[in-house]
This record gives sequence, C-alpha cells and structure tokens, in this order.
Amino acid sequence: MLGDEELKDLIQQAQAGNPIAKERIVEQNFNLVRSIVHRFTNRGYEWDDLFQIGCIGLIKAIERFDLKFSVKFSTYAVPMIIGEIRRFIRDDNPVKVSRPVKELAYRVHKIQEKLNGTLGREPTIGEVAKELALAPQEIVSALEAVQPPASLYDNAFHDDGGDSIPLLDQIKASDRQDNIYFDSLVLKEVLSRLPPKERTVIVLRFFEDKTQAEIATILGLSQVQISRIEKQALKLLRDFMKTS
Repeated sequence: MLGDEELKDLIQQAQAGNPIAKERIVEQNFNLVRSIVHRFTNRGYEWDDLFQIGCIGLIKAIERFDLKFSVKFSTYAVPMIIGEIRRFIRDDNPVKVSRPVKELAYRVHKIQEKLNGTLGREPTIGEVAKELALAPQEIVSALEAVQPPASLYDNAFHDDGGDSIPLLDQIKASDRQDNIYFDSLVLKEVLSRLPPKERTVIVLRFFEDKTQAEIATILGLSQVQISRIEKQALKLLRDFMKTS
C-alpha cells in the first residue's frame, strides 16, 4: 500500500503527465475497483467489462483529485468509479428506464447485499419489501425493469436429457394464428388418436394458449416433463397426418 505522502507525490506526477505514476496508482487500487464491481454483478454484463469501466472511473479520479482536499484519495475515487459504471449500464441498456425506477432498483440491490450478510443467504422478495416498506410487486417491477432484454431464442434451461428449452416455449402467443392454423387442418380427428396425456397437453398449449409452466401446474408435472410430452405429441401428430 502506498503511504499518504507517496500517493500525493504520484498523483502530482500523474496530473503533470507522467504515465508511469498514473499506472502505479491504478495498480495499487485494483482491489478498490474489484470491490465496487462486485456490487454490479448478476446484471447481464461481463465482469471484465465492468472492471475496465471501473478503472476508467479511477483514472478520472486521479486526474481530477485536488491535493488540497482534506479527504483520502480512495474516499474521493469510490463515487467516481461507481458513477462511471452506472453511466455505462444506463447508456448501454436499449430499454429506457425512468430514474426513480433505477434508483429503487439500486436501493433494492443494496438491501439485498445487507440482508445477505445478515441472514447468511439470499433474502426473499418479501424480506426486501419489508425492509424498504414497499409492496413486493414494486420490488419485482424495479428489478425486472433494469434487467437486460433477453432473446426469445435464448435457452432458459436444459432438461434431464440435455435438451435445451428456449424462452419461446414458455410464453403465450400474441394472437390466435396458431389456433386458426390448427383448426384449418381439422385436427379434431387426429387429436383423438393421441394418448390422453399428450392430447391434453396439445389442447392446453395450442387451443387454450397456456404456457408450459401453467400446464405443468395443472397436471401436477414438471415443466421439463411437459416439454417432453409436447415434443412427443407433435411428433405423433406429424406422423398421423402423413398417414391420414
């Protein structure tokens, strides 16, 4: 660690244009940047990217720090680093979120960190809501608002057989075009040839517009099982229609 006088001397040299002095200050404060970047993990950004942005904030702090300040350099640098990371996340997000919502999401993350340390586990939404004296729905909305958008073709998870399940299979259709398509093929007769469980899944999925998660709840099965049943049912339908 650098002593106060040594640090001040290096800052003075760095501000005078000495790149070696600036580089040494940055290297000596890597742990400070790491500790701040840790607060912004699990938000859809690579750790290395956030670390580089944090270092940019650190360099700005070196360039702007007034040696006449009666505060430690680290005390001055922390908000500069945090501000740089926040601006990066704000400007990089294609979905514009209002400042009050962003501020609430930041408060939620801070409370989550605090409760995690106190409880020794991840706090529930209810526990966070109680701490902030807000409704759980407000907490969930704020957290969802600052999440980076996902592609419909991103894999949500893998089933036991190693098959991936895309997000597309977990959302409802926006219109009834699939139903019209199936109705036009007069599937009632073909559906009647399916085993009961497969037939139920197809009807709920494509005629009643249920998600796989909703069907799993209705039938008392896991979503992975519903995904497998749906795939099997669709394969049987294609085979039946080829021979009909």
